Amino acid sequence: MASTLKVDIVSAEKEIFSGEATMVTVSAQMGEVGIAPGHAPFITGIKPGEVMVKAAGDGEGVDIYVSGGILEVQPHHVTILADAALRGDEIDEAAALKAKEEAIAMLAGSPSEVNFAEVQERLAQASAQLHLIKKLRQN
Repeated sequence: MASTLKVDIVSAEKEIFSGEATMVTVSAQMGEVGIAPGHAPFITGIKPGEVMVKAAGDGEGVDIYVSGGILEVQPHHVTILADAALRGDEIDEAAALKAKEEAIAMLAGSPSEVNFAEVQERLAQASAQLHLIKKLRQN
């Protein structure tokens, strides 16, 4: 049994990560998922949140924000097709804070003028970005 996974993370704009890893953690629709070499195959949606890739060799962790997308797992290959993705150090904290504040203000506004699903999605994305920034600062 191989001790690593081939991991490919791409968005519509660019390839975010491609390499070997010993573990991948993803915020999937069904909850937090940890994927190790030899994992059972499945496909699921991804929620806005963090993807953590523990790179093979040096064991460095790569933290990536994804806004949503699709996760495909094969025993020795993980593919993430993200709607949008950023490495943790690329996240603009000021923009995320502004987006969160705007979403909260829209939710407090007139119900007839608000698309709640869209605003909740914006709020989830901004909150996930801010959570990743906070985690990276603590490390």
